Amino acid sequence: MQNSDAEHYIKELALIQHPEGGFYKEIYRSLEVFTPEDINSERNFMTSIYFLLRAGEFSAFHRLKSDEVWYYHTGASVSIYIIDNEGILKTHILGPEISKGEKLQVIFPKGSWFAAAPLAVKGFSLFGCAVSPGFQFDDFELGTRSILLQKYPQYREIIENFTYC
Repeated sequence: MQNSDAEHYIKELALIQHPEGGFYKEIYRSLEVFTPEDINSERNFMTSIYFLLRAGEFSAFHRLKSDEVWYYHTGASVSIYIIDNEGILKTHILGPEISKGEKLQVIFPKGSWFAAAPLAVKGFSLFGCAVSPGFQFDDFELGTRSILLQKYPQYREIIENFTYC
C-alpha cells in the first residue's frame, strides 16, 4: 500500500477534507427523520460516510451527540483512542487481523471523545462510519488541547498527539 493508492481512493470516491483530519464523503442519509429528545431538532435516522486517513495523518479528538460505528474496509489497521463518558481511556485496533485482537468494527458511544491514526508508516486506512441519529455538523465538537488536558490531565501524551491546538 502506497500513498498513491490513497490518492486513487480519494479521487475515485470523490473524498474531500474533513475538519478533524483525513478525507470523507457522505454515501448515505436515510430519508426518514425524527426528533431525538436529547438533541431537540430533527435528525435523519442514520448517515454513513467513507473515511480515509493517509499514513502520518490522524482523526483529532472529537465527539458527537450520536452513537457512531466505524467499519474496516481496506488498508492499514487503525489505532483508536476513546475517552468514555466516565473519563476512562480505552484503545482499540480497527483492522482485519481479528486473530490478533483487531476489530472489524468499533463503536463510539455518544458524548465520548475519540481520535484515531493509521498504524502504517506508508499507505492509508479506508473505513466506513455510520452515525445514528444521523450526523449533522451542529452535533460535532472538535476537542481543543487545553480543554481536554484540563479535564483529563492523566492522558496528556495521547491528547497532545491527537489535537491540533
